[in-house]
Amino acid sequence: MTRLSIAACLGEDFLAQALHREHRHVPGALDVAGLMSWDDLNQILAGHRMEPPRRRLSRDGETLLVGGYTTPVATRRHTVWHRLHSAELHARLKEGASLALDSVDELHPPIARLCEAIERELHTRVQANLYASWSATEGFGIHWDDHDTVIVQLDGVKHWRIYGTTRPYPLYRDIEDPGEAPTEPVADLILWPGDVLYVPRGVWHTVSADQGTRSLHVTCGLQTHTETDLMTWVSEQPFTHEDSSRCGAPAGLLPILSGAT
Repeated sequence: MTRLSIAACLGEDFLAQALHREHRHVPGALDVAGLMSWDDLNQILAGHRMEPPRRRLSRDGETLLVGGYTTPVATRRHTVWHRLHSAELHARLKEGASLALDSVDELHPPIARLCEAIERELHTRVQANLYASWSATEGFGIHWDDHDTVIVQLDGVKHWRIYGTTRPYPLYRDIEDPGEAPTEPVADLILWPGDVLYVPRGVWHTVSADQGTRSLHVTCGLQTHTETDLMTWVSEQPFTHEDSSRCGAPAGLLPILSGAT
């Protein structure tokens, strides 16, 4: 993979003009050779015990039952884990399911290095999720994320439709419903290997492998930092000191408070 920075790939004005504001697509921005292959994915799936929701299949916006593509295995300690059933997994993918694998940066060093590079540039925590699709069926339907994302197409082709926002800058724990999704896309994009796409949080989008080839891409999610996070941190600080909020009211105040009631 090239040593060019993600910010440089997305344009010299990315930080000033696009970050947190608008989507940006740059064809052929990265050399993805050695970043992640289908063989790498197979080795990860075969070599790690992963349970939903970290490893999951989705189709038409619905998460598939794990029993449809795994076999339960009981251990000597009387716990049960779900081993992938290769034939059933392939069948679900051919039927239109998409495979999602969360935190793949913890399992694959080249992806970890990509995330570290983004973290150094944007000064925020990054988590990489991997997505594999074999058909034109949309795995997750039209949706938005509560964090900004940098997408790198690794293999095959993926069709992205960007619809804009109905609630700008949504939070993980929000107080308002974002409303209905827009009906007309503001951008219709085809991502090829090496293409980079940036999508701010709150932007509705749909994704499908409808170009006649299977698709593999990684989404690097950027942890969002807001004034709300600072306020939450400040509000939690008294709990670290036993002489303030953890020990109760001073004894001299108890009769007054009691009498006031």
